[in-house]
Amino acid sequence: MEVLKAYALKMEEKLIEWRRHLHRYPECSFQEKETSAFVKKQLENIPGMTVFQSNVGYGVVGTLSNGVGPTIALRADMDALPIHEEADVSFSSEHPGIMHACGHDAHTAILLGAATLLAEQINHTSVTGTIKFVFQPAEESTDETNTSGGLYLVKEGVYDDVDMAFALHMCPWLTPDAIQVYKGPAMGSFDVFKGTIKGTGGHGAYPHLGTDPVWLLSQVLPALYSLQNRLVSPLEAAILSIGIVQGGRANNVIPSEVYVEGTIRCYSAATRTYLINEIRKAFTLANVFGGEGTCLIESGEPALVNNGEAIDVIVDTAKTLYPNDRIVDAPYGLGSEDFAYTAEKARAAMFFLGCKPEHGQYDLHTPLFQIDEACLKKGATLLASTALAALQGGIDNEA
Repeated sequence: MEVLKAYALKMEEKLIEWRRHLHRYPECSFQEKETSAFVKKQLENIPGMTVFQSNVGYGVVGTLSNGVGPTIALRADMDALPIHEEADVSFSSEHPGIMHACGHDAHTAILLGAATLLAEQINHTSVTGTIKFVFQPAEESTDETNTSGGLYLVKEGVYDDVDMAFALHMCPWLTPDAIQVYKGPAMGSFDVFKGTIKGTGGHGAYPHLGTDPVWLLSQVLPALYSLQNRLVSPLEAAILSIGIVQGGRANNVIPSEVYVEGTIRCYSAATRTYLINEIRKAFTLANVFGGEGTCLIESGEPALVNNGEAIDVIVDTAKTLYPNDRIVDAPYGLGSEDFAYTAEKARAAMFFLGCKPEHGQYDLHTPLFQIDEACLKKGATLLASTALAALQGGIDNEA
C-alpha cells in the first residue's frame, strides 16, 4: 500500500490533467461519447489491461487479472449536469449549459489513476484475482424507460461475477484529510410523484359557478406536507419535496386543472412503500370536494445500503495509509445514488472523499462547484489499495 501511495504522489500532475480535461469537456447522461472515448484510450495505454465497451450507452470496463481468485469491481460515474458553470477557473466548461457539478470528472480521473497504480502492482505481488474498472454513464438521469446507467450495467451482467464492489464520491463538506463512511443505509431511495387535480375552471369573477382545482390543491398540500411529520416516525429519515406546480395562463381565468410534481426520499424500504401509498391517497382528497385527483409514481433508485464487510475493508485500508486523517462515521444524506443497484447485486460500499477547498465551500449541483485537487491522489490510492486489500483478504465467496 505504501508503494501505491508513493506512486500516486508521483502521478499527481497526470491525475489533475485528466480531471481538468474532463471538466473542460463535460457531457450529460447518455451523451458521454467523447468522455467514453477518452477513458477507453487511457485504459488501452495501461499494460495488461483488457478493455471492452459496454453495450449500455457509453460505458467502458477495463479488467486486470492475475490468476484464479476473487473479482473486485471499482466504479466511477462519468456524466455531467445541465448546469451553466460560473466558476472562474482556467479549465471551466467549454460546453455552455453543462458542467461537472457533482465531481464525476474527479471520480473518473481517480479511477483511471487507480487502474494505473494497480497495473504496476498486481503482476508483482502474490495476490491473485481480477479487478474490474467500471466507468459508468448516466448516473444523474434516466432514459425514457426510467432506467439509469447503473441499472443497465447490472442488467447487462457486468457485476455477475463480482465478489465485492467499491466506489467513492466527492464530499464538499469535508477537507481532503477526511473520509466519510457508514454501514447500512447511507443514501436515500428516490421516487417521483406526478399529481393532477382536475376541476371545471371558470371565470375569475364567478368561482362559485365552477370547481376550482387551485383551491382543491390547497386541501391536498397540507395532507402531503404532514405525511413525514405525522405519519412517519421521527426516527425514520424521509423527505417529501414539491418542485413543480403548474396551472393557469391568465389571472382572470380559473384553470380547469393543476399539475404537481415532487420527490420522495427514504432510507427504509417499508417507509418508502408507505409514503407512496399515502401520497396517492392524499390526491384523492380532491374528489371529496367535487374534483378529480390522480397521482402517478415513477420509481427510481433504491436506498444505497453499504455492506458492512466492504466498509470494514475501506476503513482498515484508510487507517493503514492515513493514520492521522479523520474517518467520519455518518450517513451521507438523502440524495440518491444509482450505485445502490450494484449494492443490491453484490457486496458493495461507497465512501465519501473530502474535497473541500481551503477557502470556501462549494456544494454539489451548484454552478460554482469546485474541489481541492489534493483529493485526487488520495482517492486513487484508497481505491487501488482497497481493491488489493479485498483480494488479499481472501473474500468468502459464500458470504
